[in-house]
Amino acid sequence: MSWVDEALDRLAAEPRCGYHAKGVAAVEPTALAAMALIAQRRADAAQPALEWLASLQSGDGSLGVDADHSQPRWPTGWVILAWRAALAVAENPRLTAAAERAVGWSLSLRGRTLPPSPVYGHDTSLCGWPWVESTHSWVEPTAINLLALKSSGKADHPRSREAVKLLLNRTLPAGGWNYGNTIILGNTLRPHVQPTGLTLAALHGEPDAEQQVQRSLDYLDRTLSARTTTASLCYGLIGASAHGRRPGAADRWLEAAWQRTLARDASPYKFALLALAHLGRDGPWFSSSPTSPQA
Repeated sequence: MSWVDEALDRLAAEPRCGYHAKGVAAVEPTALAAMALIAQRRADAAQPALEWLASLQSGDGSLGVDADHSQPRWPTGWVILAWRAALAVAENPRLTAAAERAVGWSLSLRGRTLPPSPVYGHDTSLCGWPWVESTHSWVEPTAINLLALKSSGKADHPRSREAVKLLLNRTLPAGGWNYGNTIILGNTLRPHVQPTGLTLAALHGEPDAEQQVQRSLDYLDRTLSARTTTASLCYGLIGASAHGRRPGAADRWLEAAWQRTLARDASPYKFALLALAHLGRDGPWFSSSPTSPQA
């Protein structure tokens, strides 16, 4: 049995999962597990996760971090992606309605903009998505929601187009992204692998992003290695694969990361990311393009 099959077997056995083995089931890892199972032709095994997520949806369409916490609601974008992946396999009126409500909520959420200031190196007037409502827009929630809108046929929606502008504006001078600041008080900040990979995935198929994408891929080429921590490695490989720059050693790195994860904490969250990263460009992240018709 390959490590990927073992990871999927573990996810199938408990698709409602958390960040750690035996941890409380949480929305983000459960949505990622569902996507991994669906993408690997185990859609039936993902159904308990999909239905559990539907049971947590609030009346406004959003989902919080777990069954006991309805806020903050940033995981909603991941759930949209999971439901859309399921609907691409089989019709389900309940999930269709749930996904539409979630998209409506996502479109209503706006990061707080700020007046121009010499303190910041980025355009604070651009609106994306925040981690927490009524706060500034940041890179990762904006990338997640952009992926969700693209999967929902809304790549041309004004919010999607502004999200692309925001992400490009937040690119660091030498390439890559961090949590969302570029220059603070004249100091250029450093990129991080995880937000760089996630943002590159969200910018898949964006012709106007080529310059920033190439610099960021160069950053990943210099940075990814067998020593990269599991979540960062997975996101880095997903982002690189989105643009045809998957490293030749990627499969070896993923298998080694699987062995480390199994030995250390057996995290279902990491199992799901490893299974998704293994797919490369065949993952559920890249099913739509900027020219997709709006739903």
